[in-house]
Amino acid sequence: MNFLKPIFYSTIFIFLLGSCKSISTIPVPKPSTYLVSAVTKKLPLTDEESNSWSHSDLATDSIPGMSLDKAYAFLKGKRGVEVIVGVVDSGTDLLHEDLKDVAWINAKEIASNGIDDDKNGYIDDINGWNFLGSIYKEHLEYQRIIKDPSIADEETLKEAKAFYDEKVDAAKANQARYGQMLAMVTNADNSISKHLDKTDYSKDDVMDIVTEDEALKRAVEAAKQMYGFGLTSLGQAKQELSKLVENAKLMLSGEVLEKEYRSVLGDNPNTMDDKFYGDAKTGHSIKDEAHGTHVSGIIGASRNNNIGMNGVATNVKIMAVRAVPDGDEYDKDVALGLRYAVDNGAKVINTSFGKGYSPKLSWVHQAILYAASKDVLIVNAAGNDGANIDVEKTFPNDTKDLKTEISDNFLTVGAMSANYNEKLPASFSNYGKINVDVFAPGVQIYSTTPEGGYAKFSGTSMAAPSTAGVAALIRSYYPKLSASQVKHILMNSGTLIDLEVIKPGSQSRENPKGDQVPFSELSVSGRVVNAYNALKMADYMVNGR
Repeated sequence: MNFLKPIFYSTIFIFLLGSCKSISTIPVPKPSTYLVSAVTKKLPLTDEESNSWSHSDLATDSIPGMSLDKAYAFLKGKRGVEVIVGVVDSGTDLLHEDLKDVAWINAKEIASNGIDDDKNGYIDDINGWNFLGSIYKEHLEYQRIIKDPSIADEETLKEAKAFYDEKVDAAKANQARYGQMLAMVTNADNSISKHLDKTDYSKDDVMDIVTEDEALKRAVEAAKQMYGFGLTSLGQAKQELSKLVENAKLMLSGEVLEKEYRSVLGDNPNTMDDKFYGDAKTGHSIKDEAHGTHVSGIIGASRNNNIGMNGVATNVKIMAVRAVPDGDEYDKDVALGLRYAVDNGAKVINTSFGKGYSPKLSWVHQAILYAASKDVLIVNAAGNDGANIDVEKTFPNDTKDLKTEISDNFLTVGAMSANYNEKLPASFSNYGKINVDVFAPGVQIYSTTPEGGYAKFSGTSMAAPSTAGVAALIRSYYPKLSASQVKHILMNSGTLIDLEVIKPGSQSRENPKGDQVPFSELSVSGRVVNAYNALKMADYMVNGR
């Protein structure tokens, strides 16, 4: 693909020959207007295609992936350098069969000797650092603000109180609604169990029931409704509904605010006086703490080892920074997690998390600026609220006013699906012509989970590491390019999408078809990350060909 006129490239290349150090100052080529000639894939994806669709090529496969196979064909015969990718997330199982060979190891530290050998303030940080200690659960940020209004400014406190009031009203409705559904499902389960004379009946057993009994008919219809929600049994439905009812009760009673999680860590999250807390246990605390492991696999699971799946990037080492609990992350943990990754050699950092309030946003912004000063690219998930984040706040971000970036090393990524049609953008993905830079695969992405597992997750949390993996590839094979250049290569080289699509978050009961908008209006670039194009553009910038 030609991105600039050849005469301009020749001028750049001559200039490069005069000074290799000038590579980091070369302007990134402008985007091409070339449109891929592709048709919508008619047949369902095969299991193999489904597990790796994000690596596919739109032109050859009719699947809007990142053209990863073409990218590796282009890299054949080329040599890259090792790149450390910091994963600021929940715990990461770096003992996983597909991750153990790509785990970052701090060569300056001696494992388990209780000594800070490298004098970085973190004892025995062999694979990274755990800023949460033994914490798994946490409050949401608005709850913390309600508990302690002093941590937020007046405007944020007002917003948090209004949001809390909405949640209380919703809890009242949910307690009644889910309570009724729980009673219905419980009665249905009892009726079906009595009819079949067993409690461990299957979905097929239910579907085979033929009866004229009206009560039993209602029970079967209730079961079918639960199956339609993706639940596998009425037992599972009762468990899920019981949780929802209990959560509503906790919200209404105020008990949800009374819990205290942070005290076991012995740290005050509202001051930077203490920066060295937590421990070196960067893995998952329970098996369900799978997010960080899944993200890490997308970025760099061992390639071509005939195990599980292939990560996007080769030549990578995954540095695990545990800072995201089951709840909202603290700004302090995020800021220190970013600084830890930067100080210990990461050239790309993935941040697949987010929240609606950020009382100590300045700490996070200072950490982003620190990363910029050390030439580190941060790849950030746009969020899963189906919202326009040019209008609605989501954190972390790289702006104080939702208009102007504080730095040029922060790339925000929306999520898209395998559907090359109006359903291309994920229905849940945040978007924004100002604050989302590019889209990448983020629906039903197959990757690693703790203790040797694999699963498909969806979210912008999956789109960010897909992009971070491509960023790591560029930084491996073209290490003289700056973080800012890599950011703009990823944006400018992406596949141009000329489709009218359903705007994320616009579908509802009242508007089931949603609102149609050009895909180009959902992000700054209007593009989907393309590894092959990105590497070609990087190569042209560095080598002039």
